[in-house]
Amino acid sequence: MDLGLKSKTAVVTGASIGIGRAIAKGLATEGVRVVAVARRKDLLDQLVQETGAGLITPFEQDVMAADAAERLAAFALGEFGHVDILVNNAGGSRPLPVDAPDSKWDEAIALNFTSYRRIAHALLPQMMERNWGRIINITGKSEPEGLNAAFAAKAAVHAWAKGLSREIGKHGITINCIPPGRIMSEQIRRNYAPDYRERFAEEEIPVGYWGEPEDLAALAVFLASPVARYITGTVIPVDGGLRRYQF
Repeated sequence: MDLGLKSKTAVVTGASIGIGRAIAKGLATEGVRVVAVARRKDLLDQLVQETGAGLITPFEQDVMAADAAERLAAFALGEFGHVDILVNNAGGSRPLPVDAPDSKWDEAIALNFTSYRRIAHALLPQMMERNWGRIINITGKSEPEGLNAAFAAKAAVHAWAKGLSREIGKHGITINCIPPGRIMSEQIRRNYAPDYRERFAEEEIPVGYWGEPEDLAALAVFLASPVARYITGTVIPVDGGLRRYQF
């Protein structure tokens, strides 16, 4: 299937490893010009070398910086003239005790919600002017087993994205969220022994194995395409059937 993505432009945050890296590579494979954003430039440079297509431009930035949204938008628009696709992927888990100070909550909300909102709103005007755009948010599960500020922040992303979808649909812009299930990463391999991963997959994941970043990237690339024009305001897990909720 021709997804119609050739010559589109994209910004992908958290692109140095894992899911973000796979999405950046997947988009570049389809002919999309990508600004890959992360804090570690050495890994971004490796991504450029691996892709080899000259379609990925690295941009070293911490998305939590006060002026991050403005700097990123200015850089991307300076490189391409416009941005068609935004993939909000930068984030991190923040389990907290009940007595955690406000500063810890503020940090988690800033990283996992506010940065998504600010970058999207910085790029929206030019999407609206051109009557086309795609915003894809990599979020998190809706079954918190304990107190984790990231879960609350990701729930805020779901609510914000649903509300925003009602406002921007008339401009040809879609916004969707993808909560990952158990997706393999350097952190997963470091924190979970192979025997635990195998046992968990057998007992909890219906398809019987942990996903790879490319499994999620496939959906993200599709949602970024013109083919997915009638899909917006949704939350679509990529989890091998792990989650038990019905909708």
